[in-house]
Amino acid sequence: MKKVMLAAAIVLAALSFSPARAQLHISLGLNIGSQPGWGPTGYDHAEYYYMPDIGVYYDVPHQQFVYPNGGTWVRATTLPPRYGNFDLYSGYKVVINEPTPYLRDNVYRTRYAQYRGRRNQPIIRDSRDPKYKNHWDEHHDNGRHNGDRHDDHHDNGRRHRDDHDHGND
Repeated sequence: MKKVMLAAAIVLAALSFSPARAQLHISLGLNIGSQPGWGPTGYDHAEYYYMPDIGVYYDVPHQQFVYPNGGTWVRATTLPPRYGNFDLYSGYKVVINEPTPYLRDNVYRTRYAQYRGRRNQPIIRDSRDPKYKNHWDEHHDNGRHNGDRHDDHHDNGRRHRDDHDHGND
């Protein structure tokens, strides 16, 4: 199925008159399975989540948080301790499908400021939609389906210190 969708995207891109539009068509494949259980429902494709409560991005395909640190953007598989009070499962996430949105952080910070403090967003872990079935079957959390092999509801996405990847992209 993915190969068919990719082939269709390539054909559409070849017929496109604009190189920018062709790039967009090629990158819009499905990635439901790589979205974490704490991600918002309703998106067949997500490149980044922006979390307005803490001003942090999550790179879905690379499974890395992107957060500001000393004037640069740092990538890591976990959130640093300063975000310890943020709950990935209840905090609001905005899907952004563009490369490196954090480089336009001022735009997104302003555009999505009204979502700060919202706690009413349905998440993948709690959805019974069949397209999220792989999230139901992967893990169980005291009778509830966690569905997120990378994060645990209680550690807010933080793992051991040696799991951090501090390379900048």
